[in-house]
Amino acid sequence: MTRKQEIAEFLSREFPQTKCTVEDVGHLTATVRHEVGEPELRPGGTVSGPVLMMTADVALYVAILNEIGLVPLTVTTSLNINFMRKPAADAAIIGVCRLLKLGRSLAVGEVSLYSEGSDQVVAHAVGTYAIPPSTQAAK
Repeated sequence: MTRKQEIAEFLSREFPQTKCTVEDVGHLTATVRHEVGEPELRPGGTVSGPVLMMTADVALYVAILNEIGLVPLTVTTSLNINFMRKPAADAAIIGVCRLLKLGRSLAVGEVSLYSEGSDQVVAHAVGTYAIPPSTQAAK
């Protein structure tokens, strides 16, 4: 089983409420996808902010899990997002994460969010995750 498959199964089991799927993982990177339908739209025909934030948060989580292993209690400590342009209402949201720092107790990363099929960033997020002490010895 590949690391991508392990993480996808882990998310399905431990975080079943997310609609994000794992598209790719690499060294300090991850790409996730969030399908967009009527429930993800807000008035004005745009993807809601919470959907964009969830996609960014899951992309960060996946990138970190790819590096440290499947550690459920790795948690978000901060997430800042800038909404830059209106996402397409008829396209999936793609979150592309790059970890900027992976330390013993904290990880920091950035996520660029796109409407599938477009190369224009619709939102940009920066987040910090706390890594539980129990994983420090395993690294």
